[in-house]
Amino acid sequence: MKKTTFVALILLSCQCFADNLKSSLVSVESEWASIYYKMPNQKQKQAYPQLLDKATKLSKQYPTSPELLFWQAVIKATYADHQDAITALQSIHEARDLLIKALKINPNTMNGSAYVTLGTLYYMVPKWPIAFGDNAKAKELLETALKINPNGIDANYYYADYLFANDEINRAEIYYKKAASASTQADQSYSDIRLKEEAKIALIKTQKQKNSRSNDLLSFFSSSSASKPTLSKQ
Repeated sequence: MKKTTFVALILLSCQCFADNLKSSLVSVESEWASIYYKMPNQKQKQAYPQLLDKATKLSKQYPTSPELLFWQAVIKATYADHQDAITALQSIHEARDLLIKALKINPNTMNGSAYVTLGTLYYMVPKWPIAFGDNAKAKELLETALKINPNGIDANYYYADYLFANDEINRAEIYYKKAASASTQADQSYSDIRLKEEAKIALIKTQKQKNSRSNDLLSFFSSSSASKPTLSKQ
């Protein structure tokens, strides 16, 4: 066999390997989105373990794929909502470790989405000694995701969510708007479309919060004015 023919076969094999992996990733993402967004809670509880088993087997088939580690982490994290407290904590810790492992392989895993998911875990889970919750760490990770993918729907949405949770309403509104107007990714179109919808809903909630604060402020000044003593003319 000629050397050039041998090299061509290797390149073709690599391309097939990459195509198969990409197809598998799209399949896992599609199934996860269908479970998360469409299924009732009781069915989700049954579906997540099956999808996790599929992703775990694929990860053994493609052991160097950080994307499959990412999806295992996402499935574990979302499945935790359907588990008892102790098992859920274990799942969350395992999800964190999988994301850290994926980021060690490739810091740009899923175009910044691994940082988004890890950052979200850090601000949503309880703090030590129960779990590893850490607002400062969460902010650092979410901002890293934005540096990697400043126009990403998930990077903007979850950073906005973090800001909203920390009472930074005006800044949160900026990033919710970016998420709502961002372009969808071809390999995550269903998840992206749903997240854009969530961003639009969040914008309404943000506006209501701002209006409520404005009304509270006006009420405060009105009541303060009404309570001032009047000066009688002598």
